[in-house]
Amino acid sequence: MRSTSARPVWRASDVAEDDKDMVTLTEAQKKARRSRSLAIAVALGVLVIVFYVATIAKYGPAILNKAM
Repeated sequence: MRSTSARPVWRASDVAEDDKDMVTLTEAQKKARRSRSLAIAVALGVLVIVFYVATIAKYGPAILNKAM
């Protein structure tokens, strides 16, 4: 069994010190990040629509005729 004393202990002061090392983005970088995120979201949405249309095209209207 492993000893619990080997585990690192995280303190709130450690997190506060780590915040000092973080990079602050400029407004241009934030805008670029938002634009990339939006482009990825649109691309994923288009991909979902393409798969949906391809599934309907493959199975045809019979996919909607389920026995209930």
